[in-house]
Amino acid sequence: MNKEERNRIAPESFDQTHSEDVWSVFKIMGEFSEGYDKLFKIGPCVSIFGSSRSRPGSRYYKMAQETAKKVTEKGFGVITGGGPGIMEAANKGAQQGKGKSVGLGITLPHEQGANSYVDENYLINFNYFFARKVMFVKYAQGFIVFPGGFGTMDEFFEALTLIQTHKIEAFPVVLVGTEYWKGLVDWITTTMIDNGTISDGDVDLFQLTDDPDEAVHFICDFYQRHTLKPNF
Repeated sequence: MNKEERNRIAPESFDQTHSEDVWSVFKIMGEFSEGYDKLFKIGPCVSIFGSSRSRPGSRYYKMAQETAKKVTEKGFGVITGGGPGIMEAANKGAQQGKGKSVGLGITLPHEQGANSYVDENYLINFNYFFARKVMFVKYAQGFIVFPGGFGTMDEFFEALTLIQTHKIEAFPVVLVGTEYWKGLVDWITTTMIDNGTISDGDVDLFQLTDDPDEAVHFICDFYQRHTLKPNF
């Protein structure tokens, strides 16, 4: 056996059996089935994202709580990832506004579990990020995005991609925190436009504000002109 043959990766080196691979399909189907069943009954919701590291009482925590309360007072439920930080703040605000408070949890190492403000009937735990992300989009009438990390950015750009490619109809996407998002927004509106990687009109796919009332207004104003319905 020569060196090239020794360095070639053998297909049988995969550390997974065929039955394990096939069985995962049924686990994925189960997560979609539970999510569709529970969330379909909830009605129109707004998904709120942000850092799990935001502390109670911090600026963005308080803004997320206030925004969620105002959202539910307009008749929407609130969907979060069910964890701490901005998610906890949004679920807390939803309860204060006497609205539906949904938590889509994810099984992770050293997980902290769902925050105490998620309605017990509206808590769903996922093993697969992609199944969870589908639920965030499918039953959301809008995204309100607070300062956060990679997961928050993932949700933000996924929504923009789906709208940009017409895989879903447009819905309002709002960034809250002009100071935090300024660098990203400047990069989108200059570097990406200048390099032709997005179109001029793509910068209109999201709004930017520091005002919870304005964030809620963006959502409500949109649905003065559009129909409330699941996204796909």
